[in-house]
Amino acid sequence: MMLDALAETARAVFGARAVSILVRDGGQLVFTAVAGQGAETMPGERMPADTGMAGWVLAAGQPLVVEDVTEDPRFAADYARSTGYLPKGIMTAPLLGDDGPMGVISVLDRPRRAEFSLVEVELLERFCHLAVLALGTGNGDGAPDGTPIAELGAAVASLPPRRRAAAERLVDALTAILEA
Repeated sequence: MMLDALAETARAVFGARAVSILVRDGGQLVFTAVAGQGAETMPGERMPADTGMAGWVLAAGQPLVVEDVTEDPRFAADYARSTGYLPKGIMTAPLLGDDGPMGVISVLDRPRRAEFSLVEVELLERFCHLAVLALGTGNGDGAPDGTPIAELGAAVASLPPRRRAAAERLVDALTAILEA
């Protein structure tokens, strides 16, 4: 599925321990695609749409970056404990459809080379746009028009050289998936 490929690509690009794509279903968020930690157990799991940082991002419709989740009151520690995985840092952004936020993408525990950067948040927003297209609500008919890939490619070009080569290969793979 396209969302699984996006989650895995995002995990590789960010060097994260896990990436999850959650989609709103009524008053709940459903783990629709998970790459890395939790990939075997989390898909299909549900949580209240107002829970934790993902719920906050869904309601606010804007990205959130927290380097130490234990320092943030929005972190749903009890819920995280119930999944068996307690992240340390998170970067999450909303999936913005035509009718507002429809889900979130969360990047968990990327290596502590440095704090999350504005470039990385912008790159995550490109992944959000692709996820919305994959869900079939981004441009009316759900057919990718090439623009998101161009935007993603531009964002990848601004990454540090070490990560850029791997990210470029992943963008090429995404392009092939979208064109198939």
